Formats: sequence, C-alpha cells, structure tokens
Amino acid sequence: MMAARRGDIVVTRWGVRFIGRRFPATIGRGGISAGKHEGDGATPLGVHRIVGMYYRADRIGVVPYGAQPIGPGDLWSDDPADPAYNTRVRAPHRFGHERLRRGDPQYDLVLVSDWNWPVAVPGLGSAIFIHQWRRPHAPTAGCVGMRRRDLHWIAARVTQRTRVVVRG
Repeated sequence: MMAARRGDIVVTRWGVRFIGRRFPATIGRGGISAGKHEGDGATPLGVHRIVGMYYRADRIGVVPYGAQPIGPGDLWSDDPADPAYNTRVRAPHRFGHERLRRGDPQYDLVLVSDWNWPVAVPGLGSAIFIHQWRRPHAPTAGCVGMRRRDLHWIAARVTQRTRVVVRG
C-alpha cells in the first residue's frame, strides 16, 4: 500500500488522522477488508480519492466549497443488477437503492469516495462514504462514520489532492 502523505485522511479501526489531528471514527461492521463486496459491511482497504460531497441545504448553513445539495428525490443505487449501480440516481427508481435525504442526520454532509467508481463492477460494493455517525462505536455498513463537528472540520479542508487511506 502507498504511504500516506500530509493531507490524506487516514482511516484505521481506531479512528481517523488528518493534517496532524486525530478523530474518533467508526468503520464497517465487517471490519476493514481487502476483499470488499456488496453487503459484507466492510470498509475497503486501500487508497481512495474523494470524488464528491453532498449536503442537506435545509440542515446545514455553511457549506464546504464544491458540495452539491441533496434533493428530496436523490438516491444512491446499491443494486448490482442496476445499470446505474454505485451512482446517485433520482426517484422513482426501480432498482435497489438507499435514500440520500434521510430522516436522521447521518447524510446531512457526505464525502463520497471513488470505491468501485466511475466504472462500477457489479457486486464489488457501493456507497463508501464518510458521513456523520449514528453514535460513538456504532459500526456502519462499510462507510466511515464521524462526529458531526469533526466531519465538518475535515470537509472544510479537503482538497482535490486529498486521499482516503484505509489501513488494516
């Protein structure tokens, strides 16, 4: 694996490190895996890029540069049979998906990784985000979860060179 450089978001099972600071974080219920596949609950090992950022305009006042609003019909396809697998789609959508506009605050601000993107391999896994956690120590379905204030702090400092380095 490539060495992490300053400006990378380094993820381990113990938390996140970014530009000299450490943050508590949660990972997938399946741990960190080099063999990630859809539904395993694992966070994929490796070096990933941040390729997008979404936010809830009705819940967030100060928006990081480049973030796109999440609308009421925005979904994320997680169905390997879907030609639009592992991309943002709009309702109505006949394939399996998850709502980006949730009732809870988990996706109020979302950093999107390039895991299995832009050309998704069906079944390799979808939607590896960095988002707000449900609560401390509560695992995700494969994403990285963080406290709201830490997530916002990081999002405000992400650049085009920022990578997500997930270590086992």
